[in-house]
Amino acid sequence: MSIPLILASKSKPRRDLLFHAGICPTIRVSNVDEPAVIERAANSSGVAPDDLPITSKVMILAQAKANAVYATCKDEAKVFAQATGYEVIGYPLEAAQTDPKEEHFDKAQTRDFSNVKFPLRKKPIHSVSTKERGLIDSIADPLILGCDSMFLLNGRAYGKPHTLELARQRLQMMSGATGELYTGHCMIDFASGKMVDGISKATIHFAEFTDQMIERYIETGEPLEVAGSFTLDGFGGAYIDSIEGDPSGIIGLSLPLARKLTQDLGFDWTDLWNVKRDDQFPQTLSSAKFQPPTGNVQQPGDGWVNCACGRKHWGTNGAAGVLLARQDKNTGNVTEIAMQHRARWSAEGGTWGIPGGAVANGENPIEGALRESYEEANITSSDIEVVGTYREDHGSWSYTTVFAFEKPGHEVFLHANDDESLEVQWVPIDEVSNRTLLTAMRADWPHFKKRLQKIAQDRHHE
Repeated sequence: MSIPLILASKSKPRRDLLFHAGICPTIRVSNVDEPAVIERAANSSGVAPDDLPITSKVMILAQAKANAVYATCKDEAKVFAQATGYEVIGYPLEAAQTDPKEEHFDKAQTRDFSNVKFPLRKKPIHSVSTKERGLIDSIADPLILGCDSMFLLNGRAYGKPHTLELARQRLQMMSGATGELYTGHCMIDFASGKMVDGISKATIHFAEFTDQMIERYIETGEPLEVAGSFTLDGFGGAYIDSIEGDPSGIIGLSLPLARKLTQDLGFDWTDLWNVKRDDQFPQTLSSAKFQPPTGNVQQPGDGWVNCACGRKHWGTNGAAGVLLARQDKNTGNVTEIAMQHRARWSAEGGTWGIPGGAVANGENPIEGALRESYEEANITSSDIEVVGTYREDHGSWSYTTVFAFEKPGHEVFLHANDDESLEVQWVPIDEVSNRTLLTAMRADWPHFKKRLQKIAQDRHHE
């Protein structure tokens, strides 16, 4: 079993670099306010932000990113550990086996068993979930890697330009010049909390840039969102004449340094390998008409499973989502649930459901649901409590719906954090069935609504 690696970055070049080195990381965006982090560090040192050495800046930011994701993972593990209630498990395939004439199973292309009666079993939530080791009780605890890059030219540090004009100015300065690319790395062992860090450096000698090259390069959009306004693995690579130091560090992640940090934590780099050499990218979770954004990257656990029910389901480790409800403070009644309007390019795009997705390596279904719901709808684990689950078990694949409520005194502010949602909203409970629902949500909602209301009243009377 490989050790999961969590990359605290949405950078596709970093992710691709790891993938081609045999590691498919779980992507978790840190959402660190970088200028604020640097300003606080400068204030504590009694200097202006511009006076902080570039080596300090990249290290401070790499540590901040890794620690932010580490804290989020701890919150999720804590929510799982404190989960209460029961897991109800449904076995639709047992109904299919006892009634082979049921055409519903053969014709449906979605997870719809609304007209089929099948066995249900009920167990305390931790008697089931702890069998699926996750962050809190894992044989192979994940490592978390944070990175940050800056470019030093003529004694000044540069990050991402973001605008066309700044990119143009920087490229003009870089023409025929020599600069240095620094990348800070911070790796944390989730199990022990031990942290190690280091810095990668490379000296880059650039070719002379013509005005035409600069304008055409800017038109590609590539130099706008990369440190120093250039890349080695893209359009700009042909204009790098030579490099002294680590080439992969220029892409934003030094493989040799990452290997060393892994070893410093007591693991072997090969323990992180989870990609075969001939692995291909799996089919995307998309419709025939709409395609996902080009920036989307594969996560460990992404992919289609040919299920025993005769259909395809998303998530090689299964899938999970969070059904988050809000209660009236006075009556205890459920007033709203958090819903996701699914992106057009996703399966059954344009319908409404709950935020969720494929469970990643190293997670149990509850942790996977918490991660996905934050990524898609900004449902923060520290503000909710899990009160039960429903698992539709197909044997080799399952979908887990995690029932949750806002903690007393806490409030979840929904927001679409990625491109998998057209929008996310608090929807009044009596209006849910009026939406165009995801097929499985439409089939399950009547049962889920009753269960939510029962749990809500039990909580209110405690």
